[in-house]
Amino acid sequence: MDPLLLSSSSSSSSSSSVPKRPCPRDPLAAGGPRVPSDLAAMDCLLEAFLSLSDPSLALDLSLDRLIGSRVLESDKDRAIEGAIRVGSALLEAAKRSARKRAINHNSASWPLPADLTIKVFSMLDTWSLCHAAAACSMFNKCATDPLCYANIDLTAALPKANNMVVSTMIQRAGKNLQSLKLGVRPSPTSTAEFSQPMSTSTKHSIDTFGLPWNEKRPRPRRESSVLTRSCLLALSVDGGASGALLRRLHLYNIDKMDNSALCTALVACQSLLDLELIGLHVELRRTLDVVSTHCHSIERLFFESSDTGRDDSLKSPTCIGLVNGCPNLTTLALRGFKLHDHKVRILLKGFRSLKFVDFSTSYSITGMFLRNLGNGTNPLALEVLILRDCLHLKEVEVSRFLSAVLDGDFKTLRYLDISNKDGLSANNDWNYRCYNPSAIPISRVLKERPDICLMANFPPEGSFIDIEHFSDSEISSSTSFQMMAAAVFGSYSTSSSDSSYSSDPGSGNEDVHDVNFAFYGADSYDEMEFQLA
Repeated sequence: MDPLLLSSSSSSSSSSSVPKRPCPRDPLAAGGPRVPSDLAAMDCLLEAFLSLSDPSLALDLSLDRLIGSRVLESDKDRAIEGAIRVGSALLEAAKRSARKRAINHNSASWPLPADLTIKVFSMLDTWSLCHAAAACSMFNKCATDPLCYANIDLTAALPKANNMVVSTMIQRAGKNLQSLKLGVRPSPTSTAEFSQPMSTSTKHSIDTFGLPWNEKRPRPRRESSVLTRSCLLALSVDGGASGALLRRLHLYNIDKMDNSALCTALVACQSLLDLELIGLHVELRRTLDVVSTHCHSIERLFFESSDTGRDDSLKSPTCIGLVNGCPNLTTLALRGFKLHDHKVRILLKGFRSLKFVDFSTSYSITGMFLRNLGNGTNPLALEVLILRDCLHLKEVEVSRFLSAVLDGDFKTLRYLDISNKDGLSANNDWNYRCYNPSAIPISRVLKERPDICLMANFPPEGSFIDIEHFSDSEISSSTSFQMMAAAVFGSYSTSSSDSSYSSDPGSGNEDVHDVNFAFYGADSYDEMEFQLA
């Protein structure tokens, strides 16, 4: 025999008796990782279970025999616990497999790629986005993208979202956050939204108030939000990154919000354009001071007091600071505060771009601030003026204002609301409520300025609606506003003993003493001691 072959065979036989060291296996070369032998055995066992025609009966009998073969009670207990553990693991594995199949099915059947899905989700309102995120894992992954939280709206008729939900969404949005609305949105009976249409056909009767003017009216029930003062904290973390580009902030009826928390949030929102605060227990002066200092780009400010007529904090320096700090303001609403004519006039004369003004339900203003606003070298270009239910608004001031409108002032005015559920105040007595048609030229305004939508709803005592005598041609207008008015005639008064305002005998304009307004002539009221910077 060939010695080479002999040596070769002997070496091979000796090497076969020595176990070889396993070499690393390349999973890519073999098309995937090798399944360990124990997993292969598990696959065989599971396949045997799945092939049973009646697994419940077979497993029950087999488990009973297995437990019966145990001698010690502890061994029997361990066998039962092991069976429960294996059964639970098998159940969870089946559920995971079902979810994976559903995800794969959704991914295959959903026609849009992830980027377009995120784009669609970014157009949904916040509540719809939450429902979409709960549909499946694929939607959930898309719904957590920061672009989907650019406009967060967690307002509802009933309180739902808490601080944790708000904080999570703000953090998800990050620098993409542009709009944030929180709290319990007020019903239309408690506040008039700016976005609501301001035009109604004159052919429909105007709803006058059915209750006597001096009867106590219960305040509408207001739902309270579950949010607290810390709900806006996420806007200020990380150096105010989330609030840096915020454009719109609306807060409704968050009872636990205070001055400190709100001011801290406003400091972080220096790009704010639209601020709406309704039903918050915060002070008007402090809020306006922060806005004028940090929110220089603001264009719309809507602030409604949570306690009508109680907040008397507004001072003249605050008004001047707001005018100088926020020159781009076009919409101003201060509702339910105790305002004074000279402070209101500082605001109106200072904001040259102001187009929308709402001082509804405000105390103390008498209407004196309206004088000489629409004439001169720089007349105020108001388009909307709302003075609804102002407690001390005088009929003589309303009459002077309408006369100025007839004389050609306020050419840009398109909407005027002087309605008052308790009637206008008389000249010399705050408690004497009246409406004198000879003093208020409503009919002339309707005829000579058909482009103005005039709202003049007054108490039913001694009043009626008379608008049908105008022809369609007389009430037509080329503008986008439809003219609507309630021409109410007759006198209306009551004794001071029956008045519900006997507890508030003054207008709040304690610094304006002359009841006959002798100091009011020409432009003397224009050039006050308050000079705008």
